[in-house]
Formats: sequence, structure tokens, C-alpha cells
Amino acid sequence: QVQLVESGGGLVQAGGSLRLSCAASGSIRSINAMGWYRQAPGKQRDLVAVITSGGSTIYGDSVKGRITISRDNANNTVYLQMNSLKPEDTAVYYCNANIWVAVLGLKLYWGQGTQVTVSS
Repeated sequence: QVQLVESGGGLVQAGGSLRLSCAASGSIRSINAMGWYRQAPGKQRDLVAVITSGGSTIYGDSVKGRITISRDNANNTVYLQMNSLKPEDTAVYYCNANIWVAVLGLKLYWGQGTQVTVSS
């Protein structure tokens, strides 16, 4: 059994910062790419950022220059540092990870989501 647990969401004023964390636990052999997605009410889930096991990153166009993804491979954790937040960044943020699990092989797991609300 593998779990992804997010933390760090909350309410922040426009221009402020938040740091999200997502820790993977369970029967993990290794983790490939880890990422963050977000979903605003009535909208589809969109890519925020992805980071490979080697540290290469990809960012969604709407967050480039304001958000940084990083990971701690030793602790199976991915972070999302969000600066200069805007009201349009308001959404539920989900982390995911491609994880090699004993017996099951490579599987994609999602966290439960954490709410980020940016007030104007």
C-alpha cells in the first residue's frame, strides 16, 4: 500500500507565498517523476509542475517564474514553493508520483488534495 499525503495549503493574500509538501510512504522501491496538478471549481485538472528523479522540471505556462518544484529523494517528498500568488491560483492542489511498488510494478498514485485559496 502506498500513500501520498499533501500538506501546506491554506488561505493567503494575493502576492503572498505558500509551500506545499507531499510525502510518499508505503512499499516503495523507487519513485520516478513526481508532480503537482491543480483543479479549480468547474475546471479541468491542469499541470502545475513535474520533476523527474534526476531533477529535470517542467512547468505549466500559467505558473512559470512564480513557482518552483523540488524533491527530497531520501525522504520521498516533493515540494511546491509558490510565490507572488494570484487569486486565479485558487484551486485544490494534488500531487502525484510514478512509483515502483513491490509485486505491482510501476503505478501512478495521487494524493487527496490540499486547498489553496488566494484572496484579492
